[in-house]
Amino acid sequence: MGGGRGTRLFPLTKDRCKPAVPLGGRYRLIDIPISNCVNSSINQIYVLTQFNTASLHRHIERTYQFDIFSGGFCAIHAAQQTYEGSDWYQGTADAVRQNMRYILSNDPKIVLILSGDQLYRMNYQELIRFHKEREADVTISVQPVNRETAQSMGLLHIDREFRITRFVEKPKDPKILDQMKVPTEALKPFGFPAKTSRRYLANMGIYVFESEALIRALERTDLVDFGKEVIPENLGTLQAFAYPFAGFWEDIGTIKAFYETNMMLLDRHSPFTFFDPEAPIFTRPRFLPPTKFLDCRIERSVVAEGGYLEECEIYRSLLANRSVVRAGSVLRDVFMMGADEMEGREERKENVRLERPDIGVGPNCRIQRAIIDKGARIGAGVTIQNHETDSDFDGEFFYIRDGITIIPRRAVVPEGSVI
Repeated sequence: MGGGRGTRLFPLTKDRCKPAVPLGGRYRLIDIPISNCVNSSINQIYVLTQFNTASLHRHIERTYQFDIFSGGFCAIHAAQQTYEGSDWYQGTADAVRQNMRYILSNDPKIVLILSGDQLYRMNYQELIRFHKEREADVTISVQPVNRETAQSMGLLHIDREFRITRFVEKPKDPKILDQMKVPTEALKPFGFPAKTSRRYLANMGIYVFESEALIRALERTDLVDFGKEVIPENLGTLQAFAYPFAGFWEDIGTIKAFYETNMMLLDRHSPFTFFDPEAPIFTRPRFLPPTKFLDCRIERSVVAEGGYLEECEIYRSLLANRSVVRAGSVLRDVFMMGADEMEGREERKENVRLERPDIGVGPNCRIQRAIIDKGARIGAGVTIQNHETDSDFDGEFFYIRDGITIIPRRAVVPEGSVI
């Protein structure tokens, strides 16, 4: 599912859809679910898209090309007008409903429905095995969460067989929250400790449907969202089960969650890592040269390929492909998304003629707690201060969201600016 607007991730979603947002220095969010599919031996994949899709389509087309003898594919289906309807996707269930003819053309017994904007590593075959053992119509992957988090999630209650008995969306009433608690003993077989504050099962937006059950659930109603409407409305007629997932999972829905998740990747013992040879995360190969370091000081950071760093200091920062930081600059707690192309001599001559900075961070800058989007040009002597306690603000060439300063894609920050 890659059709959401991602309004809470603005301005990162101003020119791209949410699944196309860069992640971890060289990946995009969409790489997570597709890589999980590949690592789970699932190679018949549809990506349903809708808003600002050009960047996402280009990435998928250049990255996921399966062997012609394997029967695998990664096909993009954007919202379209048909004889049956001309509406945009109204929700997750509606998106699947509008594409059922293509999904069923492969005669699947099981349909796995995934979100395109989450960070986790899962072997879907284990989820499918759980589903088959219980002869379920639908199985929902759930993550145990604490009471505070539970209030912003869709919650499920289960019986001893993990059959779903109740579904409540974002409950705030303390009485309902008390009723939705799950006995900790039920979670022990899945690796959860006996004593834990994570007593609520939150919907992860990962669904396994029997094809016939999916058809019944979508054809009998015009409800548009799986989690909020379709599954709660069909609990009486569907054999619905919950699959507790014990691994790391993060729904990257806000600027704060996006920033903190990327910064978490820099921790020594991060709960999620891209350094896993048994289940690698795939992305488009770019054939870039190694990053060049000239007299730099770098601590607790990740720097991707194709960059150029000269006499600068980098502290707890994540620098993506083709990141350029010039002499005398200091970056601290920064996610720099790099650039789509490197500038050569002719491009730099053009920059001089146009009186604009080169792509990247100019000399003698001081930048803290920021996200620098792709292709941004930051002039010499720019200062970006820590705005952790400040309110949201829209500036001429920057935004502040959740206490994080964001320099938008291709923005130009004039020399000497103080933010």
